[in-house]
Amino acid sequence: MVKLEFHDPSGVLEVKQPHAPRLASLEGKRIGFVSNEQWQAYRMLPMLKSMLEQDFKDIEVLAVDAFPQGNALIGTEETAKAVKQSGVDAVIIGNAS
Repeated sequence: MVKLEFHDPSGVLEVKQPHAPRLASLEGKRIGFVSNEQWQAYRMLPMLKSMLEQDFKDIEVLAVDAFPQGNALIGTEETAKAVKQSGVDAVIIGNAS
């Protein structure tokens, strides 16, 4: 009889900072986008904006380019400050790939 052994590559990462709490609904909320501008973001994020505006009553979705875009800018303190000062209830972070 042959005995096979396998290595389990899964591991565990310690959660040091939880994600922000999720909104119960997008109705009446102000939503922003932060994009790293990867492949097809220029097409998909505006489409998502339109779909959100059609599906949720009284939603305000900021322009896709309301905040700095691109890998070099989205993780900066300046971008975080701009998002915070904008008064959005939530941010969709996307790369559209």
